Amino acid sequence: MQSSAIFPLFYLPPVNYFTKLKLHDYSFLIEKEEHFVKQTYRNRASIASPNGKLDLFIPVVKGAKVHTLIKDVRISDDLKWQRLHWLSMQTCYRSSAYFEYYEDELKDFYHKKYDFLFDFNLELLNWLLKQIKVDAKIDFTIDYQKNVDSKQDYRTILSSKNSINPQQKNYFQVFDDRNGFMPNLSIIDLLFNQGPQTKLYL
Repeated sequence: MQSSAIFPLFYLPPVNYFTKLKLHDYSFLIEKEEHFVKQTYRNRASIASPNGKLDLFIPVVKGAKVHTLIKDVRISDDLKWQRLHWLSMQTCYRSSAYFEYYEDELKDFYHKKYDFLFDFNLELLNWLLKQIKVDAKIDFTIDYQKNVDSKQDYRTILSSKNSINPQQKNYFQVFDDRNGFMPNLSIIDLLFNQGPQTKLYL
């Protein structure tokens, strides 16, 4: 039976996004009818860098920030963001244990043109779930429901502005000798450092 848990669609979501998905056995609804929300993980991901947390932003077309449905938000090509994001991942994770294991498939996302943020994020999410080796059951909202059981509604809980500091078990991270453990980075941080053990960690 399809879960009624509603999740926003994020760019390379943080680790606690996936721990919440697991609570619902990876059976969930993706919110497709919400308005685009600024300063959230919808177009931002956080990775580990030599200088601490590094945020990667996907630029969106101006005017798409106000009362535009998330499914209609267009990616701006004014900046060479794909090249920048991929170079950042290579620089930050080249020395990690499993970067090379995922590199060939992941880099394709940064060499293909995408018009819509939703489409890009969804393709990435499906790829990530495949790497974690889970059989996810995903459906989409058909209209926006404002009043949803708080235990099923993750649209505002999993927000970079409403940052939850999850009780997260440490795992080895690149640069942890200088930064210490940084919780709740993008799932790719966990993948690059733990590889096939990611599912077990979650």
